[in-house]
Amino acid sequence: MVFSSLFFVFFFFALNLIAYNLAGNIKQKNMVLLVFSLIFYSWGGPKYLLLLLSMVFASWIFAILIERARDTSAKRWYLIGNCVFMLGLLGIFKYLTFFAGVTHSLINLPKEVPQIALPVGISFYTFQLLSYVVDVYRGEIQAQKKFWYLLLYASLFHQCIAGPIVRYQLVADEIEHRRIRLDELGRGIKRFSIGLAKKAVLANGCASVADTLLPSLTADIAEIPAAGLWVGLLFYALQIYLDFAAYSDMAIGMGLMVGFHYNENFDYPYIANSVKDFWRRWHISLSTFFRDYVYIPLGGNRKGPRRTTINLLVVWGLTGMWHGASWNYILWGLYFFIFIFLENNYLSAKLKKLPGFVGHIYAMVAVYFGWILFRCEDLGNLGAILKGMVGLNGNGFLDMSTSITIQNNLYLLIFCIIASTPLLKWIHNYMQKLQELRRRIPYMVYAYDLAVSPVLLILSLMALVGNSYNPFLYFQF
Repeated sequence: MVFSSLFFVFFFFALNLIAYNLAGNIKQKNMVLLVFSLIFYSWGGPKYLLLLLSMVFASWIFAILIERARDTSAKRWYLIGNCVFMLGLLGIFKYLTFFAGVTHSLINLPKEVPQIALPVGISFYTFQLLSYVVDVYRGEIQAQKKFWYLLLYASLFHQCIAGPIVRYQLVADEIEHRRIRLDELGRGIKRFSIGLAKKAVLANGCASVADTLLPSLTADIAEIPAAGLWVGLLFYALQIYLDFAAYSDMAIGMGLMVGFHYNENFDYPYIANSVKDFWRRWHISLSTFFRDYVYIPLGGNRKGPRRTTINLLVVWGLTGMWHGASWNYILWGLYFFIFIFLENNYLSAKLKKLPGFVGHIYAMVAVYFGWILFRCEDLGNLGAILKGMVGLNGNGFLDMSTSITIQNNLYLLIFCIIASTPLLKWIHNYMQKLQELRRRIPYMVYAYDLAVSPVLLILSLMALVGNSYNPFLYFQF
């Protein structure tokens, strides 16, 4: 079940809101959320619910043991035990097939490579639970004594499947003490509607064009002229941002509707003026997780240049691997490590001396070509795309079919680019400032706020009816 489906919006989520608001006290409301969350997670395969339950139970037990232990050594061993258990399960389900394939190709062991299905959302809820236990170990939060409350935190359907990665300390108080404010309910509906439209209208539209101009087979890629590959990659870059940002918008909006406040996960990354700035704006919950739970514990930048470089290499290697058990994701992570290393040691000072647009162009070029690595799980496709982009596939710069495809989607491209910038937000904020000055413009602000949710819901409904492409890209991670 995905957020951008008619069944979810008009049945599952609507029924959840009705049941939630009919429930009496906060305990009953939490029980409603938990039941719906477990149903949501079980929708694609009930067997993986046992995996989620076991990982939550282990984290619950280890956190309580850590809190009760008086000896620092015992606390450390409990933490290590939890990490081994959690990362071991993640490794088995997500990476065993990959590494078995590598050893099979090198030394013919094992004889048959096991094919293990990836449980949906495992990368996200594993990191959430790890952050919870580590924070208990650090003394930053108290261990949750009620198992079902911790289960609610890990399984909450708003963000369990594809983030953002919500830290327990952010919602610990809200799990047991929260209330819905009318203004936040309105903001939540509006944010959800924006995310739904961003996914159903924009991201899905970009996906259709990207799949046409960047086909998955090497032989088909060789048939696309250079202009098609360049434009196709641009649509893919917009798709992956709008797709994941849409999911985060919808998660944040649904949280607001029931009193939870999740942190922002994107901050217009395509306006970044460096690669480091891009990663401060892109998938913020993942970046901060690796910073706080891997980079800083390894020593960060406190142990000299050589150690800093090693720490960065570890973090970016893990960032690539987190996205998928495939060489292209590992190379993608290392690709960004190179830019971060160069900026830390050579480029940052020089970029500051240049006009801002130079840094922006540099960052976008680096990110743009990085998406080729991200898309091509078959590295043969990578070579075919790069060759085609410089005209070595023998198909020229532009043909009639590609020209028609680009022309038919030109307005979509323009609007998606605008939607990837804070331009619309700036306009709205400017109108609100005029409202404070008591000019007539407030009526336009009120009209906008009142109309935006139903209009976007209608547009999304129209886009979703009969649309065969609808999965969120980050479900696979």
